[in-house]
Amino acid sequence: MSEPPVWLLDVDGVVNVERPDWGVVPQNGRAFAEGIQWRMRWAPPLLARIRRLHRDGVVEVRWCSTWCARPGELQRVLRLRFACAFGAVPNPAVAKLAAARAVLAGGRRLVWTDDDVVPDAGAMVDELTVDGRALLIRPDPRCGLTPAHLDEIEAFAQCRLDGAA
Repeated sequence: MSEPPVWLLDVDGVVNVERPDWGVVPQNGRAFAEGIQWRMRWAPPLLARIRRLHRDGVVEVRWCSTWCARPGELQRVLRLRFACAFGAVPNPAVAKLAAARAVLAGGRRLVWTDDDVVPDAGAMVDELTVDGRALLIRPDPRCGLTPAHLDEIEAFAQCRLDGAA
């Protein structure tokens, strides 16, 4: 069995959103960065499913967010502990793309969820998705990841786990 895809997971606009579309009351918390308190809002079933997919080895989740400079805040607020794709960087958008390219260059399949950096058309999409090695999801930043997105991620990952191409 091959290694699971690496899931580069953004936070704001993906997990932390105004109106999570999971049919449950969202949970709220506060994260701190640079002396500022930031409101966090998420759907508990989303976090539970992400946690399960990572724990069961379906995907290997890595934070890929400006919050990578403060992973302890993500762990404290969201109760999720994953490796970070990068640390504090001057240009997170450049670091996110570099992280996606590094996953593919390392021979792993890629799931990349980001509300603004994931390309949605053009040469960059073609580069990253050649041979079906990457699943790119750019959710609506107001609602973030939905159950349908998680179904798509799981199906993409299971395809390899089950030995199908």
